[in-house]
Amino acid sequence: MKENTNEELFNSLVYTFNLTAMQQLGKVPNSLTGEREKDLEQASLSIDMLTMLYEKTKNNLTVGEEAFLKQTLTQLQAVYLEEVQK
Repeated sequence: MKENTNEELFNSLVYTFNLTAMQQLGKVPNSLTGEREKDLEQASLSIDMLTMLYEKTKNNLTVGEEAFLKQTLTQLQAVYLEEVQK
């Protein structure tokens, strides 16, 4: 079994939260049902968890990790705002 680096594992964690939030925002079909489902309250919680992760790991991430997390948060916040304004 291939050993993953901490950066790969961190990015995988961020990606998992991103995919989950995008499902909750109705942008990606649910992998189990194939249906698009929207739950803005849960999406907000997923975004809040990523925000907390960003704040708790500040100054302890590689440049790549920080950029990926920041980019993910920015995108999710924009999509969330768009959905709330509908």
